[in-house]
Amino acid sequence: MVALGFALAIVVGTTVLALPISRAGDGAAPLLTALFTATSAVCVTGLAVVDTGTYWSGFGEVVILFLIQAGGFGIMTLASLLALLVVGRLRLMTTLQAQAESKIGMGQVRGVLKRVALITVTVEAATALILALRLWLGHGQSPGAAAYSGVFHAVSAFNNAGFGLYGDSLTGYAHDPWVLLPVSAAVILGGLGFPVILELLRQRRAGRRRTRTPRTWSLHLRLTLWLTGALLTAGTALTLLFEWSNPGTLGPLGSEDKALGAFFHSAMLRTAGFNASDISAMEPATLLGSCVLMFIGGGSAGTAGGIKITTFAVLGVAILAEVRGEPGAGIFGRRLAPQVLRQALTVALLGVAAVMASTIALLAMVDARAEIVLFEAVSAFGTVGLTAGLTGELAGPGQLIITALMFLGRVGPITLASALALRHRTQRYRLPEERPIIG
Repeated sequence: MVALGFALAIVVGTTVLALPISRAGDGAAPLLTALFTATSAVCVTGLAVVDTGTYWSGFGEVVILFLIQAGGFGIMTLASLLALLVVGRLRLMTTLQAQAESKIGMGQVRGVLKRVALITVTVEAATALILALRLWLGHGQSPGAAAYSGVFHAVSAFNNAGFGLYGDSLTGYAHDPWVLLPVSAAVILGGLGFPVILELLRQRRAGRRRTRTPRTWSLHLRLTLWLTGALLTAGTALTLLFEWSNPGTLGPLGSEDKALGAFFHSAMLRTAGFNASDISAMEPATLLGSCVLMFIGGGSAGTAGGIKITTFAVLGVAILAEVRGEPGAGIFGRRLAPQVLRQALTVALLGVAAVMASTIALLAMVDARAEIVLFEAVSAFGTVGLTAGLTGELAGPGQLIITALMFLGRVGPITLASALALRHRTQRYRLPEERPIIG
């Protein structure tokens, strides 16, 4: 149902974007262009084969914005909210669909959906207000244009979409922390995942009553927060290390602007897609390191993509336990079930297979460096939206490969992890044990 919901949204979005009213120029957009843009919007990726701010009309931009919001919030979750508003109660099937998308308990769906909607509106409104004021007072845009741009980029940022109204993304604001930092904050909050935000809010209220401490945080919350901080730091350090003297990226900037640009790039690798530096001019080491961070992605049940932070953490814990020779894997005083380890391994390896197969296929179609092609493939699978300039040059078959990767990257980890968790079969026999030679 989750996969069909996203597919239906893409079909509807493609149909509307293919109308002449959605395009700024004469005639209608080609079907492939409409399909690619609708998929990128619903899957909150941000990759584009045309310039969003000039190719699409105001109506088309609003359609893209709605598709971003619908995709980021989750088609099943949005359907549950609509049922809650119209009917006033949730039927069992709608509740189950919302649970599959949002990773929340059935008994909490009704209240959680209201809080999720409130969080979304609050973060997007606050970000839009800051951006609008800055664009108006600091960059001379008219109040109406600044408000529209602020709302568009706020919704795109919180939903980790990366769609922008400027042809160079946010490169023109590389010196302005009042633009880059609010966008980064919205991206990080959206990438944490709704379960993490909701638990943090509950912990904050409980902390006032002195009944809860950080030691009682759930394992999911601890893993997500710790690894988010670690990966943001690693991405910033990596970018500073390899781009400090690069004349095409951070080289011409001052020390403070270099730090700001490096942090912004690291935050966007959480699967957002905005850029304040020329991605195509980055060093190969930066691009490959960025691929790793994009593939990991953000938190579960949020607007970010990738295999998810918790999947990466579980694999790391399993490797560490095996190296130590321990019979079981655990972290933060909690033991991980063997089923969780197998699920994480399955999701990660299937993700690697999808990225590598697509990279090989794209290499056979285009004349570009391997790291550039790999970067585009990982960006599509991780629903990141950053591009080194290759996506806009792809022919029809290449665009279809990227389109399939975006859909698979958004829907695949959700449906695969849920299916693996629900799939349980009792085996009433055990085969004889034998150990093949490893390594």
